[in-house]
Amino acid sequence: MHIDFLIVGQGLAGSILAEHLIQRGLNVKVLSDHSMSNSSLVAGGLYNPITGRKMVKTWNCDRLFEYLIPFYKELEKKLDAHFLYETPIYRPFFDIETQNEWMGKSSESPFQPYVKEIFTKPTYEEVNDDFGGLLLDRSGYLDTKRFVNVYKSYLQESGHLLEERFDHEVIEYKEEHIQYGSIKARGVVFCEGNLVSQNPQFSWLPFRPVKGELITIETAHTPQVIYNRGVFVIGKENGRCRVGATYDNGNVDLVATEKAKNQLIEKLNNLVNFDYQVVDQQVGIRPATKDRRPYIGRHPERENVIIFNGLGAKGVSLAPFYAKQLVAHLIDDTKLDDEVNIERYFSLF
Repeated sequence: MHIDFLIVGQGLAGSILAEHLIQRGLNVKVLSDHSMSNSSLVAGGLYNPITGRKMVKTWNCDRLFEYLIPFYKELEKKLDAHFLYETPIYRPFFDIETQNEWMGKSSESPFQPYVKEIFTKPTYEEVNDDFGGLLLDRSGYLDTKRFVNVYKSYLQESGHLLEERFDHEVIEYKEEHIQYGSIKARGVVFCEGNLVSQNPQFSWLPFRPVKGELITIETAHTPQVIYNRGVFVIGKENGRCRVGATYDNGNVDLVATEKAKNQLIEKLNNLVNFDYQVVDQQVGIRPATKDRRPYIGRHPERENVIIFNGLGAKGVSLAPFYAKQLVAHLIDDTKLDDEVNIERYFSLF
């Protein structure tokens, strides 16, 4: 079987990279074992232009956000499925100083495209927003579980999916191609998320995996926007909301903890004032990196061995733009951004 690229992993990164390669008319096979850990299936999926307690613009925001919404919407049409929810994010101010700061910032050109409205007094009665808040535009969430499952079905139906566990003992690295069983490919791209720790080709990269836990609550209240301060609250169907997320880089297992649940409840109670009941708890391991930038590019010794990983908590916004850039690099020999190119860590190899 002769193909262009073998992609290992069908989470968010692998799916979006496969789509960009297919759009360029290339023949790909995506190899994935869905019984293995996949943080994309439990992620909150938020895409947010203004992040952090200090409420700063997301890194590379303008380039990422110009592309991500059109990309997902076109993919919804292609797959005849709905998984992108364009929803304003409401960020209550912590104090009067933050309110005053944003009254000035909101009219500045770097922030203007992302600010829908500024509120200087309590606006949402179900939220503790004594100082008002910032309502963001060009924000929302991707239902990552639905997206990955819908794209899996598409790959199956189009003959692009191999459902098996990748075996590093089987692959043969040749000068001009790779051989994996009966598959001969121009190159292999590893998109296996946190499973990269078992990959001898890229385990030298300084990954910093982060455990994240979320809870699902049941409530009579139906949020019309996403609340976000300390935790995010995303309204889902059937009176349920997803609340997250914790960040734990000290204990990266897949065991849900009472400690994380209590942390989320405490932050949720500081943010909202409606009644709810916790009905579920989920755990995922984010493939985060030392410098909080993705790891993208070719292996230092093997040109046809490539990585597309390390998207961390911002995979929904990072994956489309950088998948497009990686495909242009592989096919058109264009340059990767220095901030994401793994050449910055070649000294560790």
